[in-house]
Amino acid sequence: MKIIGKKVKRIDGFQKAEGSAKYASDYYFHNMLYASVVYANVPHGILKNIDVSKAYELPGVVYVATYKDVPGINKFGHVIKDMNFLVPIGDKVRFEGDVIALIAAESKEIAEKAAKLVSCEIEELPPVLTIDEALKDEIIVNGDSNIGFHRKIRKGHIEDAFKDADLVLEMNFETGYQEHAYLEPQGAVAYYTPDNVMEIYVSAQCPFYVHEDVANILGLPLNKINVIQTETGGGFGGKEDVPSYVAAKPALLSYLTKRPVKLIYTREMDIKETSKRHPSKSYFKVAFKKDGTILGVKSKTYLDMGAYSTLSPIVMYRTTVHSCGTYKVPHVFVDVYGVYTNKVPCGAFRGFGSPQVLFAIESVMDEAAKRLNIDPYEIRLKNTLDVGDETATGHKLTSSVGAKKTLKKVYEISNYPKLKDYVKKYNETNKFKKLGLGWSHIFYGVSLGSGGQHLDGASAEVLIQPDGTINIMIGNTEMGQGAKTTMAIIASEILGQKLDKISVLQPQTLVLQDSGPTVASRTTIFSGNAVRIAAKKIKENIIGFLSNYFGVGKNEISFSDGNVLVRDKIFTFEEITELCNKNNVKLSEIGWYKTPKLHFDHEKGIGEAYITYTFSTQLSLVEVDILTGKISLKEAWVCHDIGKVINYDGAIGQVHGGVVQGMGYAIMEEIKQDNGKILTDNFNNYIIPTIKDAPQNIHVEFVEEEFSEGPFGAKGLGEPSLMSSPPSIANAVSNAINKRISKIPISMEDII
Repeated sequence: MKIIGKKVKRIDGFQKAEGSAKYASDYYFHNMLYASVVYANVPHGILKNIDVSKAYELPGVVYVATYKDVPGINKFGHVIKDMNFLVPIGDKVRFEGDVIALIAAESKEIAEKAAKLVSCEIEELPPVLTIDEALKDEIIVNGDSNIGFHRKIRKGHIEDAFKDADLVLEMNFETGYQEHAYLEPQGAVAYYTPDNVMEIYVSAQCPFYVHEDVANILGLPLNKINVIQTETGGGFGGKEDVPSYVAAKPALLSYLTKRPVKLIYTREMDIKETSKRHPSKSYFKVAFKKDGTILGVKSKTYLDMGAYSTLSPIVMYRTTVHSCGTYKVPHVFVDVYGVYTNKVPCGAFRGFGSPQVLFAIESVMDEAAKRLNIDPYEIRLKNTLDVGDETATGHKLTSSVGAKKTLKKVYEISNYPKLKDYVKKYNETNKFKKLGLGWSHIFYGVSLGSGGQHLDGASAEVLIQPDGTINIMIGNTEMGQGAKTTMAIIASEILGQKLDKISVLQPQTLVLQDSGPTVASRTTIFSGNAVRIAAKKIKENIIGFLSNYFGVGKNEISFSDGNVLVRDKIFTFEEITELCNKNNVKLSEIGWYKTPKLHFDHEKGIGEAYITYTFSTQLSLVEVDILTGKISLKEAWVCHDIGKVINYDGAIGQVHGGVVQGMGYAIMEEIKQDNGKILTDNFNNYIIPTIKDAPQNIHVEFVEEEFSEGPFGAKGLGEPSLMSSPPSIANAVSNAINKRISKIPISMEDII
């Protein structure tokens, strides 16, 4: 490989560092209006009346929109349309962030003032605020029952596992919310142009979701809406479906006023209205032999969906598949339920429903190791998946399974035996501070999986200009994860042009075919393959022409480092592309990649759940202050099997970020509410890790068990880098205090 896996400069790094990159809030248009939002601010009730007259009396107010002003379908929902865009009179308010009205005004200040002048009469109803309350079904939040969805796995005969077991562990677990905490809040600018095209500039993970949803809201055809991805300051899943709800607001106001409209959320608005990681309650019963072999897993998990389903049914699929972790389990009986409550809706978040159950199963593994007097490393090595094994859903793995290698690599780089000895001696000599070591070993299904195959395709356009520079546009988005650099590396490897001559453009929905969301750690495989396909087509076009033009064999032509070698003569890439352009050689191509067909029985939860899996191991060293309860992550050793490392520095960055964000979920981040209203609505009371909280050393290694369908063998990394962190840290804390932690986040009070 000439550039694949090498250290390179991030291609969008300079613009972001100097501040010239344009985010949603950086877009301005002549005659632009500013939007604000009127929220219900009650968790449950019936909207009786809306009075907008006082808002209209305020000078500078141009339009106050309610449900009556929606020309299309006043509903959202990617699985079922159960969420109002603007709540109609006579309908239910289901959480505090339900939207009653929208203001368009000449300034942001006027718009915000006008929002306070809109009065709503709401007949309040008793709210449902916990999973346990919801399960009673005494007060219905949404639909016919508060249990909205159910997924399951039925494999083998679970009672046989418990009958034959030497050890049966029964444990309960609980996890809380997590706020995405992207640096850039949600925002969009909409402009209904004189050509009757709705242009939307939005910070998003899927411009195609916005495209479809805004078309439904406005009743416009798709070819009259162009969603243009802006630079995006972090997403982590929080900008998958939510930008539809955000962008539709200025889009409606622009449609009604025929003027550009801008809406940028404050942090308080963002935290109040937008989705979170699902809180959960899990019940696990796991059977082991005395040598540590897992015989069976029986589990029941409840996910708190909040007021609306949003993406929860898809999240639940991943929760179900990952409930048994990366282990061989012959007997499986798993149930996952999605439950409605009168709280903020939950949806996509890095890991997508799997961190909750991975925390549970990894805690079970540690507890079993303790009861059976087996090292936590050894019990994982004994049970982990390998080539020829089946996952919990019965998916037989035929290749690209580096699970054991990741375990062994972490054992090696941490010098585990010596590290254990150091921790033991430290704890014997320190009364009030204790060290703890915690393992986690997880897997992650890459792609949208068997339930999302209709979305698992991606498009890319590659164009070589006459001067040898290259433009690429992909259907997936750059949200800080380094996707643009990865795509440029793939094109550079194939075409031989230098990286600084390659630009990756922002996607536009009127240019590219729907490429699905930038989620599920799928971008490198799907968009990367699309770029690879397009670049190879162009390369074949050039080689075919040069072979005839110079009278040489095709195998005598090669591309490398900005040059093209034709037999024994070297040309610059620019000379060749200029020659090709003058001879009408096609230098632009479209690449399209779709997932191989997966076979899955959704009734039993059995079959090929995902196209491939990433395997990950983490060992964490924590320090716990016994007097104060303060937990510090001192050091972490991490290894991921990602098939092939394309963008080395980007991959390292993903792991560092994932470890720290996972640490926040495990020991810091907590959404606090009062009667369904979020109290921790900004970063002075919702606590996230800072640079001072991050461990001084995060040791990162990769295993490259190549995946035949991936570009150059690559799989995915974005989500697994977080998923290994919470269970590893929780196990380390349990090890330090010699008591089992069964809930996250772990507070200082919990330790005391």
